[in-house]
Amino acid sequence: MKRLLLIFFLSVALTALAKGEEDPLVFDDVPLKEMVQHPDWFLEDPFLDLPGDLQQAIEAGKKGLIVYFGQKRCPYCRQLMEVNFKIPDIVRYTRQNFDVVAIDIWSPEEVTTPEGETMSQRDYALKMGTNFTPSLVFYDKDGRIALRLRGYYPPYQFRAALEYVAGGHYKREPFHVYLARGDSTLRFEADDLVEEEFFLPPPHQLDRSRFPGERPLAVFFEQGNCHACDILHTGPLRQPAILNLFKQFDSVQLDIHSDEPVVTPEGKRTTAREWARQLGIFYAPTLVFFDENGKEIIRVDSVVHFFRLRNVLNYVLNKGYLSHPSFQLWRSAERARNR
Repeated sequence: MKRLLLIFFLSVALTALAKGEEDPLVFDDVPLKEMVQHPDWFLEDPFLDLPGDLQQAIEAGKKGLIVYFGQKRCPYCRQLMEVNFKIPDIVRYTRQNFDVVAIDIWSPEEVTTPEGETMSQRDYALKMGTNFTPSLVFYDKDGRIALRLRGYYPPYQFRAALEYVAGGHYKREPFHVYLARGDSTLRFEADDLVEEEFFLPPPHQLDRSRFPGERPLAVFFEQGNCHACDILHTGPLRQPAILNLFKQFDSVQLDIHSDEPVVTPEGKRTTAREWARQLGIFYAPTLVFFDENGKEIIRVDSVVHFFRLRNVLNYVLNKGYLSHPSFQLWRSAERARNR
């Protein structure tokens, strides 16, 4: 089933592109002028009771609850609503298996979490580490977290996430393993990766455990025949503002399917493939950022364009994580400071 679904959605994407229809990965991520509209089947209430919502979903024969964390003017949220949730199969499958509850990550209104805690929607978003919107948290029948998605994912990966939870696969294997098994059936003969002048050449000796680096580290996990990777290189990475920021990093590029030797920032000898597996990477391109001592700061493992990427780079370079471990809080403080 998984293989057939991936083939189906890949064919849909290729057909759409051939017809000149909008590419779901290509959009402007400037904050929207108009507010994002949710489907009318979302559950929205100023005083949310998630245990009650979950119980209601179970009584209706569904597999669990999806909590959607969004922002009113988020272009990535709009893509989820206007692309993924306009595909009849995704809508049908989502509504058949889940109820969806909408959370505004800045709202002071109260929510009762599945654990029975009462807090503001803003504090709940912070607790759940929703660095990027849209973020989705999947709760199973027992109120346990089955999967988290941070950021926007194109339809075929989003549909796979739905099935991963609804089919109970989360009980047996991590999502990156589940998705990789399906992706392997679609992998053609790999093209070379798109390289950038600021990438450091191999061998990739990234050990920072004994001697700190002079600059933060950015690791690009990519793969051949990767449409999203191509968009990253032809879009954000062609912008002078982004290139100038990356010049302040040590940056390396790794093929997530390669056996190329790597020494990780922790000083462990491994391969690019094994390290990607250990990090739980399932989306290409994924950018993982480390500080001078080799500690992971933040990762971007979903669709990313100019404004989001620029903000992440500034968060790392300005060491915003030292005063604001939450990227969400740092962005809020930066907006307030620049008003």
